[in-house]
Amino acid sequence: MKLPTLSIKHLVVSLTFLAVFAMVARISMDTDTWWHLRAGQWIVENRSVLRHDPFSHTRLGEEWHYPGWLVEVPMYVIYQAFGPGGLNLWTATMVAVTFWFVWKTLSGGEFVRAFVIILAAAASGVYWAARPHLMTFLLTGVFLWIFEENQKLPDAHSHDSGHQTQRKIWLLPLLMIVWANSHGGFAVGFILWGVYFLSAVLGLLWDWFENRRQTADGGLRSAVNSQRVKMLFIIGLLMTIAVCINPSGPVMLLYPFKTVAIEVLRDFIQEWQSPNFHNQEVLPFLLLLLLTLGALGVSKKRISSVDFFLLAGFTYLSLLAGRNIALFALVAPMVLTRHAVLFLQELGERSGFRRSIQPPPRTTRWQSTLNWIILGLLITTVVIKAGMVIPKKVNQEHFMETLPVEAVAYLRAEQLAGKLFNSYNWGGYLLWSLPEYPVFVDGRTDLYGDELIGEWIQVVQAEDGWENVLDDWDVNLIMLEHTRPVVSELADAGWDLLYEDEIAVIFVQD
Repeated sequence: MKLPTLSIKHLVVSLTFLAVFAMVARISMDTDTWWHLRAGQWIVENRSVLRHDPFSHTRLGEEWHYPGWLVEVPMYVIYQAFGPGGLNLWTATMVAVTFWFVWKTLSGGEFVRAFVIILAAAASGVYWAARPHLMTFLLTGVFLWIFEENQKLPDAHSHDSGHQTQRKIWLLPLLMIVWANSHGGFAVGFILWGVYFLSAVLGLLWDWFENRRQTADGGLRSAVNSQRVKMLFIIGLLMTIAVCINPSGPVMLLYPFKTVAIEVLRDFIQEWQSPNFHNQEVLPFLLLLLLTLGALGVSKKRISSVDFFLLAGFTYLSLLAGRNIALFALVAPMVLTRHAVLFLQELGERSGFRRSIQPPPRTTRWQSTLNWIILGLLITTVVIKAGMVIPKKVNQEHFMETLPVEAVAYLRAEQLAGKLFNSYNWGGYLLWSLPEYPVFVDGRTDLYGDELIGEWIQVVQAEDGWENVLDDWDVNLIMLEHTRPVVSELADAGWDLLYEDEIAVIFVQD
């Protein structure tokens, strides 16, 4: 069978997304993945969405409204069918698909786009974990693409293009239903909507002040802006209604505000803190930010209100919390390429480089064959790379190094009675691997709030009154890391060391 012609442009596109997939193909299960799996398991077994906490002894039976069931159930199914390796590949696929939508918003040729996509993917590495927040990552890319499509000014002589772009934007309320049942980051969808709605309003006001309605082009643009404002206003209302279509109802509208109001998130949880620029993993973000600012500086094109609000807003969010760097990596490439392309074109024309390197009129047979060989080699490499994170043994070895696997096995075998005080970082894993012991706390900060997590910090830091906290909750079992300050205080306070390994210690009250 004769292979179809593979041009250099199609090869570059294929190589770009294979490279992104290969970058993300790693062990992606973090400490929070486990409680999402446990929630998905509970939903499947009980055939009901979680509305009250069944997993802890500190918040047992209290109302818990988490918008993640629509992802937690598939995550559990994937894990049951394919193990941890299945979730690793799911994570890589979600990231690659997200950047496909980002690619569609970029300007310039394939080489420029490829470079920016690879850099943006590297910057978003802080987000590569098998958790429902991947839906926020994906839908941010989808929303951005749809909003950008709606920004296109329809041709005055062709109504089809305008109708095509308008039809896409009506998908947003439907996608918001999915988003509001997948992850609390659905607030990002409203941030994007606000950027484009405000830009449309400003555009309409600018037309009015400049009196552009007196010209044919100005009249068309003014009419489009007016229509866009009305359309986006309706879309915003429908998106708000869409959020209410979930098992918890309209209360979900307040979920993002409730989450960001938890002070302990900013004070003690790394992904909610400002990025540390001394860490190498933050360098791609810094480079992406500097390149974007540089492109704006050298570009002769005036920055649009959309680009300004997107860049300013998501830069602020990324500097506020490291987890938002991934969202910045989705919006910055569009702004970067939009302005860098103009500068690169001018630079190429001045240097004669653009004239001296003209692409061939068509791809010859031998060029296509060479392109297929290159593509085949990379596909083989990516398959090998992905295959390295699929085996259960590889994932289990990683878990042994980062989680209290042996300590859990010991506690399960001994079946000691009593309530457990556990590490915050291990709470999700204990929900999954040791369900017979309800936890003191886990990664569901929206459930525990500042008060209870504050008590947990009081204990692990051995602050004044820490013993009273344990007494109030009738705790007589403790599983923590070696490094917690309270560990050195437990023996003197009447606690016996039952178990110790390189990862964890277990104490029981004497």
